[in-house]
Amino acid sequence: MKVEAIAVNPVDTKVRAPKDKVEETPRVLGWDAASVVEVVGPDVTLFKVGDPVYYAGDITCPGANSEFHLVDERIVGAKHRTLNFTCAAALPLTAITAWEAMFDRLNMSAEGKDTGKSVLIIGGAGGVGSIAIQLAKRVAKLQVIATASRPESAQWPKSWARIISSITSRTSRSR
Repeated sequence: MKVEAIAVNPVDTKVRAPKDKVEETPRVLGWDAASVVEVVGPDVTLFKVGDPVYYAGDITCPGANSEFHLVDERIVGAKHRTLNFTCAAALPLTAITAWEAMFDRLNMSAEGKDTGKSVLIIGGAGGVGSIAIQLAKRVAKLQVIATASRPESAQWPKSWARIISSITSRTSRSR
């Protein structure tokens, strides 16, 4: 892959954080990336040279903070044409986290079998929360209520969910 953009996620900061023991081998960070397929191996079936893609890499392998990156096609997704590379690189970990939380851990239906039920998403203006709102509404067909900590952060996801701003409520009571 020819790396076009990377994102910094919590995995990067934790791997980079000071530790009691210095690692013997240097590590390349950067596990969320958007790239263009430069070369494919003989067993690759999902992508071809020139395809724009995005992915959350494998922490057991070198990261994407490099010009080129070797990636298993099973962890790669096709970058949507409406996203630039920077936006696509910001999606992998947040999207995986939101999907797994909703559909794997909470057993919500990805087929819309829970249509009309409600879900409360705490931190709706954050990375995972904003993806969870969209998945809840568009995939699970749920009614969404979300929280946001500040009025200005609540503005962004307001078109997707009913926002409850805890700071706004506290500020209103104290006046």
